[in-house]
Amino acid sequence: WLASGKDPKLQFNLDMQESLKPVTVREAIEYWIENYGRDNRAGIDKLIAQLNKYIYPNIGNMALSDCETRYWLKCFDNIKKKSPVSAGYIFQLCKQALKFCRVRKFAISNALDDLTIPDVGKLQNKGDRVLTDNELGQLWRSISTNTYIPYYSNLLILLIVFGCRTQEARLSKYSEWDFDSMLWTVPKEHSKSGGKIIRPIPEYLKPFLSKLIYENYKSGYLLGELKDSVTVAQYGTRVWKKLGHTEKWTLHDLRRTLATKLNDMGIAPHVVEQLLGHALPGIMAIYNKSQYLPEKLDALNKWCERLDVLAGNYENVVLIGSKTA
Repeated sequence: WLASGKDPKLQFNLDMQESLKPVTVREAIEYWIENYGRDNRAGIDKLIAQLNKYIYPNIGNMALSDCETRYWLKCFDNIKKKSPVSAGYIFQLCKQALKFCRVRKFAISNALDDLTIPDVGKLQNKGDRVLTDNELGQLWRSISTNTYIPYYSNLLILLIVFGCRTQEARLSKYSEWDFDSMLWTVPKEHSKSGGKIIRPIPEYLKPFLSKLIYENYKSGYLLGELKDSVTVAQYGTRVWKKLGHTEKWTLHDLRRTLATKLNDMGIAPHVVEQLLGHALPGIMAIYNKSQYLPEKLDALNKWCERLDVLAGNYENVVLIGSKTA
């Protein structure tokens, strides 16, 4: 200790504390959650639920220093049987948590250092599904029927028009919607990118949104209730079947569809990226703080008109370059 420039008395006391009450796996992960995860990770509540289900019951009370790689692998293998992608996701965040604790000298463990996502699970597929014009028109028409319960009809409208993440709509509170400025501001805690997202509200949607807020005001949530992410995702995987589509798509594919269609319509890529809530690339992210609100509003107005055309709500309109297959 002296050779390392450490105070022997202080070091002895620290070592004694570690021996008498070592930091557990759960304490280490919760240290990361409280000091980093809550402010910087979207979907942290979903992660906590997964930790409570898969990690804490098995190794949560084990001293972190005693939790060897094989014990971690046993947990991830159990998750992998049901969902390889979830196993990879949980592993990635646990590895980040251990590094965070190690850097801060809260607790030391290198048990996950040599592992990668393919060792414990599976990387999430990036996907390439884009709805055709026919599929999108059919979906937009179906929302005005009784195909879905009201919660999901309203959710689908938000996802299709704004291209927002399901989480942004699911967690949205009426206080985020400003009809004086005609802006929807997604708070940073609901944003995957970690920053707030500002989207203009097209006039087309104002009656729909005003009605939602009036009906659901007491709940505080735009959609009237808070459904968990798993329930919403599972429902979303069945919509394509309800419509008789031949190729599967998910709610997340609606974001890719909006991005692709807007680019095909000639909307500038940086405007599309801002609508999606993505950070601008490279040096633009540092110096360019513009929200491009007029450009985003113009894009959304054109998009709403396009949706109505695809749904057959306009007569005597011919689509140029429409993908009908």
